[in-house]
Amino acid sequence: MASSLSAVDRVRPGTRTRTHSASSQVGSRTVISEPTPAPLWQPSAERVAAAQVTRFQEWAAEHHGAPADGGYPALHRWSVDALDTFWGAVAEWFGIRFTTPYERVLGDRTMPGAQWFTGSTLNYAAHALRTGEEPGRAGLPALLHVDETQEQTLTSWQELRHQVGGLAAHLREIGVRPGDLVSGYLPNVPQAVVALLASAAVGAVWTSCAPDFGARSVLDRFQQVEPVVLFAVDGYRYGGRTHDRRDVVAQLREELPTLRAVVHVPLLGTPAPDGALDWADLVAGETEPVFEEVPFDHPLWVLYSSGTTGLPKAIVQSQGGILLEHVKQLGLHCDLGPDDRFFWYTSTGWMMWNFLVSGLLVGATVVLYDGSPAHPGTDAQWDVAERTGTTLFGTSAAYVMACRKAGVHPGRDHDLSRLACVATTGSPLPPDGFRWLHDEFADAGGGLWIASVSGGTDVCSCFAGAVPTLPVHIGELQAAGLGTDLQAWDAEGRPVVGEVGELVVTNPMPSMPVRFWNDPDGSRYHDSYFDTYPGVWRHGDWITLTDRGSVVIHGRSDSTLNRQGVRMGSADIYEAVERLPEIREALVVGLEQPDGGYWMPLFVHLAQGAVLDDALTGRIKQAIRTDLSPRHVPDDIIEVPAVPHTLTGKRIEVPVKRLLQGTPLERAVNPGSVDDLELLRFYERLARDRG
Repeated sequence: MASSLSAVDRVRPGTRTRTHSASSQVGSRTVISEPTPAPLWQPSAERVAAAQVTRFQEWAAEHHGAPADGGYPALHRWSVDALDTFWGAVAEWFGIRFTTPYERVLGDRTMPGAQWFTGSTLNYAAHALRTGEEPGRAGLPALLHVDETQEQTLTSWQELRHQVGGLAAHLREIGVRPGDLVSGYLPNVPQAVVALLASAAVGAVWTSCAPDFGARSVLDRFQQVEPVVLFAVDGYRYGGRTHDRRDVVAQLREELPTLRAVVHVPLLGTPAPDGALDWADLVAGETEPVFEEVPFDHPLWVLYSSGTTGLPKAIVQSQGGILLEHVKQLGLHCDLGPDDRFFWYTSTGWMMWNFLVSGLLVGATVVLYDGSPAHPGTDAQWDVAERTGTTLFGTSAAYVMACRKAGVHPGRDHDLSRLACVATTGSPLPPDGFRWLHDEFADAGGGLWIASVSGGTDVCSCFAGAVPTLPVHIGELQAAGLGTDLQAWDAEGRPVVGEVGELVVTNPMPSMPVRFWNDPDGSRYHDSYFDTYPGVWRHGDWITLTDRGSVVIHGRSDSTLNRQGVRMGSADIYEAVERLPEIREALVVGLEQPDGGYWMPLFVHLAQGAVLDDALTGRIKQAIRTDLSPRHVPDDIIEVPAVPHTLTGKRIEVPVKRLLQGTPLERAVNPGSVDDLELLRFYERLARDRG
C-alpha cells in the first residue's frame, strides 16, 4: 500500500497547473488557477443526437427510470447507483437472448465473487453470429483480412457461420465438451476467429498466444490450463520476412500431454505433420452452427497477465460477462454498429484481439491485420485503415507518437474520409499525441474524435475512455465507463477528486474474472486485486479524476517514483522526454539506496544518428525541469541499446528496478515474458559495475 499523501502533495480540485503534464504530478509545485481549457474536440449536436448512447438514455429514461436530462454524467451516475437496473437495461436494449431467463441481474455483489444474471443460460458465439441471420446481411462482410501485401480477403456472415458450424461439429466429434480448454497458436487471421467462436459454440474455453511467442512463453501459459486441442500455424509473415514455427509447434505437442488433437493451419502452405488434422477439412461444407446453452458465468476464455516476475496469471472470464460488457463498450461507448468497419492493431496474445473480435456482437465488420505495425513504412496502419474503409481505428499511443516523429501525415496522404474515431491504448496518449492527431485531421468534417482508453486484461475492457457525446480535452480520457464505479482513492481509502490516487472500482463489473485457473481457494485472485482495499478492486494504476469527470492516467502504481516523499508517475516523464526528436524511447526507475538515498536514472534509446552529448543531456534535463519540476530531473541519463518490453509491448519497469537492486536475472524476471531478454543483461551488468 502506498503511504499517505500529504497536503502539499495534492492538487486542489478545480485548479490547473501551468501545463497539463505538471497537473498530473503529485508533489510540491506552483499551482495556478486557470479557467477550464477549451476542449480539443466537441461533438456536433447532430452527432450527439444520433449516438447510440443518447438513444439508449432516452429509452432507459422512459422504461427504466434513467435520468432524461443531464447527458452522460447523469446517465453514468444512474448506471452505478442503480447497477442492477442498468445492466438489465443493457441486456434488453441489445436484445440479449437468454435461453433460460435470469432470476436476478445481480445476486451476491460481494467482490470477488459477484453473481450476475443468476439462473440464466446463453451463448456468446450465438450472439457474435446473429447478424448473419438478418435479412439481406448474410452476404455482407463479417471479417476483412489484410496482410503485409495489402491483399484483402473477405469472409461473409454466412461463410463465417458455416465455418464455425463445421468446426464446432468436428470439435464435438473428437470429444470436446463444455469446459474443455481449446488453444490457439495463431496470428490475427480469420482462422483464429473461427476457432474461438467454434470453441464458444460448444461451451469450450478458448485461449491463445501469438506465433511470435517462443515455446517457453507459450508453455508457461498453456501448461497451466492443459488444453485438449491445439490450433497451430506452420509459420507467419512479419516485417517482410517469413518465420517458420513448425519446430515450436512440435515442442508444444511434445510438452502438452493433455492434447487429444492438433489442427494444422497452413499459412505458409506446408502439409500437415503426422497425426495432425488439416484445417480445410474441418471447415468445409455449409453446416449451420449448434450452440451449447451455458450458464451466464460459464468460462469463455483464459487471458494472461504479462508474467514479468513469475508465471502469468491465467485469468478466466465468463461468456455472459464478456457479452454484456462488450456490447455496452462497443455499442454505447465506441458507437459501433452494422455500418462500421472496426480495426484495432493487435495480436492474439493481447486482450485487444478478443475485444476486436467482439465487434461482431454489434454487427460491425471486423478488420484483421496480420503483419508488422510499420512495414513497409511507418504509415502502414493508416494504409490498412484507408484500404479497408475503417470507421474506428484503434492503435497504441506509441504508434501515434512514432508517426508524429517520423513526419507521417495520415490526413494528407491517405483517404480516411470514413474514419470517425482514432482510439489509443497500451499506455497514456501524451498531450502532443492529441494535438498531432487533431491537427492532422483538422480539415475533416466535424474533426476527429480521439478516444484515449484505459482498462486491462483483467477485465478485458475499459475502465475509462470513449464517450461519443462528450468533449475531448488534451491529455485526458473522456469519462469513466457506464456501470463502472471508478474512483481515485488515497492510501486511507478516501475518494479524491483533482488529486492523484489509486484506480479502484467499488462495485462489480460483469467482465471481472470469475476466477484464476488453478487457484482453487481463490487466494491468488484475491491477493491480485482485493488485498489493499478489502472488497474493492485495486487495479494498480495512478489516476486523477477531474472535477468535470474526465480521467488522467499516470502509470502503474507498482513502479511509482518516490523522490523526497513526492510521488510521480513514470508516464509523465516519458511524455516530457520523448517529445525530443533525438529520443526514440525512455525508461525511468527509482531505487531506494541502503544509505537512505534515492537513485533515479533515466535510460534513453536514441533515434538513429543522435548522440547523447552534453547538449542533448542538457535539453533532456531542461525539458523535465520546465514541463514537470526540478524534483523530476534524473540523477543520471544513460544511453541503452533499446528499451525492454513485455510480449504485449509494455515497458518493463519493475524487473529493471529489481535488476539494478542486485536481484539475479533469473529471479528478477520471467524470461518467457520479455520481447528481448538480452536487453535486460545491460541492466544486470550495470548493477554489477555499480556495486
